[in-house]
Amino acid sequence: MAGFETHQEYQRIEDYDEDTPPGEEDLLIHVPESRGDPWHHIKNLDNFFTRISFKHTHKNGFACMVLSEIFELVQFLFVVTFTTFLFNCVEYDVLFANRAVNHTGQTPGPLDRNKVTLPDAILPGEQCTERIQGNSWIIFLLIMASIFWIYRLAKVIWNVLSYWEIRQFYIKALRIQMDELCNFTWQEVQGRLILLQREHPMCVQKRELSELDIYHRILRFKNYTVAMINKSLLPVKLHVPFMGEMIFLTQGLKYNFELLLFWGPLSLFQNKWSLHPKYKRAANRQDLARQLSRVILFTGLVNLLLCPFVLVWQVLYAFFSYAEVIKREPGSLGARRWSLFGRLYLRHFNELDHELQGRMGRGYKPAAKYMNAFVSPLLAVLAKNVAFFSGSVLAVLIALTVYDEDVLTVQHILTAITILGVVITITRSFIPDDHMVWCPEQLLQCVLAHIHYMPDHWKGHANKSETRDEMAQLFQYKAVFILEELLSPIITPFILIFPLRSKSLEIIDFFRNFTVDVAGVGDICSFAQMDIRRHGNPQWMSEGQTEASVYQQAENGKTELSLMHFTIKNPRWQPPQESSVFISHLKEKVQHDAQTGPSPHLLLSEAPLCTSLLSNQSATGPDNLLASVLAHPVLSASCVPGWNRRFIPQNSAASAAASVLASLSSSQQPHAGHRSRPHALRHTHDSPVYSSDHTLGDSMSASDSMILSQSYSALASEFASAEMSLHAIYMHEVHQQKSQHAPGQSHTSVPMRDMSANSDPQIVSTQTDGLVTPSSGRLGGWAEEEEADEEEINNSSSSPVPDQTSRGSS
Repeated sequence: MAGFETHQEYQRIEDYDEDTPPGEEDLLIHVPESRGDPWHHIKNLDNFFTRISFKHTHKNGFACMVLSEIFELVQFLFVVTFTTFLFNCVEYDVLFANRAVNHTGQTPGPLDRNKVTLPDAILPGEQCTERIQGNSWIIFLLIMASIFWIYRLAKVIWNVLSYWEIRQFYIKALRIQMDELCNFTWQEVQGRLILLQREHPMCVQKRELSELDIYHRILRFKNYTVAMINKSLLPVKLHVPFMGEMIFLTQGLKYNFELLLFWGPLSLFQNKWSLHPKYKRAANRQDLARQLSRVILFTGLVNLLLCPFVLVWQVLYAFFSYAEVIKREPGSLGARRWSLFGRLYLRHFNELDHELQGRMGRGYKPAAKYMNAFVSPLLAVLAKNVAFFSGSVLAVLIALTVYDEDVLTVQHILTAITILGVVITITRSFIPDDHMVWCPEQLLQCVLAHIHYMPDHWKGHANKSETRDEMAQLFQYKAVFILEELLSPIITPFILIFPLRSKSLEIIDFFRNFTVDVAGVGDICSFAQMDIRRHGNPQWMSEGQTEASVYQQAENGKTELSLMHFTIKNPRWQPPQESSVFISHLKEKVQHDAQTGPSPHLLLSEAPLCTSLLSNQSATGPDNLLASVLAHPVLSASCVPGWNRRFIPQNSAASAAASVLASLSSSQQPHAGHRSRPHALRHTHDSPVYSSDHTLGDSMSASDSMILSQSYSALASEFASAEMSLHAIYMHEVHQQKSQHAPGQSHTSVPMRDMSANSDPQIVSTQTDGLVTPSSGRLGGWAEEEEADEEEINNSSSSPVPDQTSRGSS
């Protein structure tokens, strides 16, 4: 990996005629040609590593992945066919008994004279075909659907071949059988990839691959997106009349952002790993901004043209997907999910999908409890009375039905029963639990322990409705998610045409200023390097270590927190010098603050009371530890019976977290070659198995060893997550203390045009064309299912695969 201290601005790549990127001629190694496997000198390592990660994340067999692809095709075919049938082949006047039916055959009895059967309402095949052929719009839509289905079919075939290739790679190259994949952590798979690179180079332009190199290739475009959300560059905030500011980011809008910036035919990247040379020079930034503005306008007009068709598809797909669920469980619309904006705002740099999913999953229950703590007394009173009246009428209808089932034949009686049941279910969600006691501040701190990011003004205002509303933008109702997706085809074109076009110059400057070329990896977002010197924030424990201006700093401590997260998740990674200095400084401060903190034994003894305080009845060991840290300041400051406050000083969450972190650090036993894991767990180089420092019995069977290794792996993963949670709590507390001591210091971003006056001269002098800033724009502020971006993986695989040697691809 290229050194962090020697970021070079782009040379004029078009002046070079050879295929090797400039400055990497000495990195080429000899490639033997007598190799029988197809994994030597891989042409598109970005896509290859992404599929390896995707396979590990899902841990599904080849048959499951193929069936998932096939059923997606079948679902699309079913939706189109069934919708066409409903619109053209059903006689609704007969179905709704608005027209009499003449039955043939035997004379009907008096009881079934007016009975309508399902075949009576279905038109014959010939008449149905005539209706379809006579409607030109239906024929046009069917032709468009057929073209799209054939395109999807080609992608499915390509994906199946790719899945098979990755399966063979796991078995033959990594020596991991598919039935054993669930026992391997990503770090173990990644370790084998690095070892395989040393023996049989997959990347021929770099002898050694590091963990960060692999992450950069998998998350190249996602790191850019996270950085743009962090700097409030993407226009996802809308000012709605009478409703104020709202966040709007849907799958369709995100797809258009990626199409315009990353992989579209008119995007800023000339291939998967290289920004187009013209965007690397500041001389023609105005012309490039106007060109990008025209591309955005064209894309917005195309979205506007396709709006009716996409909207119809969205409505049909939502109806077929959620209608049965809503009927069976009406309360499911009141369930919450992490919004797409929330997942980008809360995502670390260099955080894989399964790592983000696990972190968001651990934070789901605390977030749901915090949001449920806000109950409107007025709504509760109304809900109780509406539930009473609806329940009374429903009870009478059910009693009548039990007495005589002929009541069900009364017109609309089933509709009334269904609607009343839905109303009762919805109103009950507004009635609070009278036996539950909530602590909003502690619950919000518990949420922070897992999501790691929180605006500064939330601190001390957890009980405010404004805080809840902002939290709801990250943790939205499922009903809101469905509504936004339905409105997306209408709103997306206008966001592209108006707000996004006005940011064209800022986007051009962002990609030039924050793109670096890493040898053997290609162009990446400079924020993804987690360089404290270049992107650190002095208010987040990097004071004296960073040279970044306000424009260059990542907001909300994302550089510092991402560095700690990546270091904990990848204990074998050797950080560069600047990052090592920051980590050492953080550890020293933790050890210092731990001296004034509570004893770890005291925190552990408080675990049952703290978990009860946070209403976390099913907490695990690491969760109990977190609960003790979060609730200890409350207990130490309160008059809990049996406590002698003369001998128990009041402590903050920072000192409690520091005490536990120091205890974990002292309990780790050093092992050669890598950092150790908590509780004397270590990872051996020769085996992808966590083993104890204590000697295991020689008589242990292979199955027992595998079960033990799985337990150690799960335990190590849980404690690694808990360690990162403690670091997030500690760093936020220290940041808050620093902000309170310097209340007059401004944290707002400066206009980009003023950067040359605020930035370090050494950084500016390294740039070839100078760091030219846009004429306006404030980048900063606290702004930015669960899907694993399978569509993105499939899209990247369907494009033509370029030759690797043309531009640093491997």
